[in-house]
Amino acid sequence: MSPRRSAADALGTRQRIVARGLWLASEEGLEGVTIGRLAGEVGISKAGLLGHFGTKQALQLAVVDAAAELFAREVPGRVRGVGSGLRWLRAACEAWVSYLERGVLPGGCFFTAAAAEFDGREGPVRDALAGLDSLWQRDVRTQVRRAVRAGELSADTDPDQLVYELVGIMLALNHFLQLRRDPEVPARARRAVARLLGEAEPGGQ
Repeated sequence: MSPRRSAADALGTRQRIVARGLWLASEEGLEGVTIGRLAGEVGISKAGLLGHFGTKQALQLAVVDAAAELFAREVPGRVRGVGSGLRWLRAACEAWVSYLERGVLPGGCFFTAAAAEFDGREGPVRDALAGLDSLWQRDVRTQVRRAVRAGELSADTDPDQLVYELVGIMLALNHFLQLRRDPEVPARARRAVARLLGEAEPGGQ
């Protein structure tokens, strides 16, 4: 086997491990992603899996990174090119609602579940989750400020408060979808967003 083929096979195996780990973590939490469990799911030995990651923590961090890539594709990735300010905020919130509504992961929002699992702990996994959350909120806050400067939102808008309320809507949406299995909540979330950002004009965002 050529070195190039060997490296490609190793990368493919690693990707399969992480993809399955993300699926399991969505349903059972990051602590449910154990070396033994995942090795059995993917069909390799524990030693083989450890050869790719070394430790359970490294595996968990790889799963967090995969969840971040998925979210980036499904939410900010869907609103590239829509403009900035209020148009971006409306489009991003719609993509966010859609992401949860479509059940892209079986356990709902990975980051909501992982944050509840790790928010009282210390360590690299918690730090990674907190850092990714901060980056996304920073992006949303930047667009709120642009909307204020453009006169699309009131000059007395508090960006931190608006980000807090938008995040709260999505947390509530995930809660009601996962715990209550309520099919009406995506519409409720959209109405709540519309109250904060105003109704989009026909044909616009």
